[in-house]
Amino acid sequence: MKIRSITYFFNPGWPISEEKMQEAGRFLSEAKKAYEAEGYEVQTRRVATVPFPIMLSEPLIGLTMRMAQKLTAGIKAHDIDYACLGPAMPEVFESYELVPDALMLSEDIFFSGEIATAKKGISLTAIRACAEIILRNRDLKPDGFANLRFTTLANVLPGGPFFPAAYHEGEGVSFALALESADLAVEAFENAKNLEEARQNLHTVMTQHGMRLSNIANVLKYQFSIKFGGMDFSLAPFPEESRSLGTAFERLGVPRVGMHGSLAAASLITDAMDRAEYQRIGFNGLMMPALEDATFAKRAAEGILTVNDLLMYSAVCGTGLDTIPLPGDVTAEQISALLLDIAALSLRLNKPLTARLMPIPGKKAGDEVKFDFDYFAPSRVLALESEGLTGLFASDETFNLKPRG
Repeated sequence: MKIRSITYFFNPGWPISEEKMQEAGRFLSEAKKAYEAEGYEVQTRRVATVPFPIMLSEPLIGLTMRMAQKLTAGIKAHDIDYACLGPAMPEVFESYELVPDALMLSEDIFFSGEIATAKKGISLTAIRACAEIILRNRDLKPDGFANLRFTTLANVLPGGPFFPAAYHEGEGVSFALALESADLAVEAFENAKNLEEARQNLHTVMTQHGMRLSNIANVLKYQFSIKFGGMDFSLAPFPEESRSLGTAFERLGVPRVGMHGSLAAASLITDAMDRAEYQRIGFNGLMMPALEDATFAKRAAEGILTVNDLLMYSAVCGTGLDTIPLPGDVTAEQISALLLDIAALSLRLNKPLTARLMPIPGKKAGDEVKFDFDYFAPSRVLALESEGLTGLFASDETFNLKPRG
């Protein structure tokens, strides 16, 4: 298990406060040392801000690109790896239009786009705006890689440490841990004699790590007078079979991920996670990125695992659709229909979901996909069984859905 990110949450203000950037850099440096001293590898140090439309407000929203450039310079100066400026929001609708240009001008800044919240409901206009962002991002790089730094948010609360979904709320500061821990499930199931032992193994090891990680966090929070938000134990994978959530599915007895039995595997794993005792923040579901998980990528390439499968697993346990390679000629209308399903699922089930979709220029369904990126495994472009919405769903309405009791 590794710490994917120590994420620091704050409001740097505009113009960006150098003093606040210094504080962020100093905390993250000391936190990294503290966790490494206890044997945990820390892969990245990150900062997440309050949503940029709130920091800039409508009269200044045109300065988004300038803010992204300044924040890029700020994190480099203070040895911080990445920053997230939060979601574009319907209250400042122009914020959606500015995301692709801001991504083009910065390499280390992430964004998201809000499509649904429990309070505001589902915005059909915001869904279409996010679909347009995804297509514009597709064309920023020949391989479509810019969409790695953008996701849509459905019912996602502040404080979660995983990018690109991370954002802050308020004027205080806090931190949280994003954990790369799919290997814990693989190891927990490998020699288990029965399902109950497999579930107990995972529950136990997560609780043990949770206690160790919290003990370090408690020292840091008093040392720096900072709030510890918690941990997101979403069993994030790395593209090796031994660190693959898909491998954990197959250790339980699913012949190949995507076949029937996969939904039961997903449910059993999250049941074990729910029993674990640790301070939670963020998703705490199953992170099933089609390109970041060696086994998921392999099964997708074989045509066994589909977009619909991943959407179905999200209903019982997942965090949504993540790093999904799509045909380069996919339309905004097709993407909008998929995003509407994500939004509806998130509100009816009262759970956070995201969609990080990656149309690949010049590629069609079934074509090979291979990025020169350590966190991606080779796979194939997935088909999107979608057509444009019509009738009432093609309107500019905002509507809400009551969660099931």
